[in-house]
Amino acid sequence: MDTSALQKRLIALGYSVGPAGADGIFGRSTMKAVAQFQRAMDLDVKWPGTVGPLTIDALNAARLESVPGKALPPLVAGPILPPWYIEARRKIGLQEKLNNKTLREYLKSDGSTLGDPAQLPWCGDFMETVIALTLPGEPMIDNPYWALNWKKFGVAIDIVALGAIAPFSRPGGGHIGMVVGHDRDYFHVLGGNQSNAITITKIAKNRLSGPLRWPSTYELPTVALPFSTLEASISTNEA
Repeated sequence: MDTSALQKRLIALGYSVGPAGADGIFGRSTMKAVAQFQRAMDLDVKWPGTVGPLTIDALNAARLESVPGKALPPLVAGPILPPWYIEARRKIGLQEKLNNKTLREYLKSDGSTLGDPAQLPWCGDFMETVIALTLPGEPMIDNPYWALNWKKFGVAIDIVALGAIAPFSRPGGGHIGMVVGHDRDYFHVLGGNQSNAITITKIAKNRLSGPLRWPSTYELPTVALPFSTLEASISTNEA
């Protein structure tokens, strides 16, 4: 699915996808616009805000019925990347000391924060922020700043999917990140407080603490990630 084309269709139908317009990012403003359209069309969808064949058909039909004269190509079904993954990728490289002000402002942009990332373990704060900003209707676990509490987040999944939430054990505590790839022995993990920054690193699969998790308000993944390679250091303790 071309997210920019989807956004242009929603804008043409009178729905706001946020101040940036058709920026190609399937964030919470776009999800909100999709959900508003689905309600207006009385579509029976299990996961409001996500786009499947029923919604695509309705969007294509609405172009002809509601906005005659606006020549937009028909939407074509296809995968949309998990919005929390897209949001997290946008922040790769922020470092807890070098970018302290920018990182602190981001971590509190969802309305709550643990505190100074240069002084406190903040992997849970980062995960909570990207989920809250992109899936505002998703129930949040108690104390998301404690990484191992993410073992109770959403629902368990049994495939290695892009964006899967991965709780890890480490000496003295835990770590939380999201899966962006994997090989035989390691998950490729996007997360905060990895070498004191938002990075993608390799974490041993035997450190996984419980099953991978997935938001309860987003369509469950059906496609498993194939093995891939990542030129990155191996993280053994994210303290």
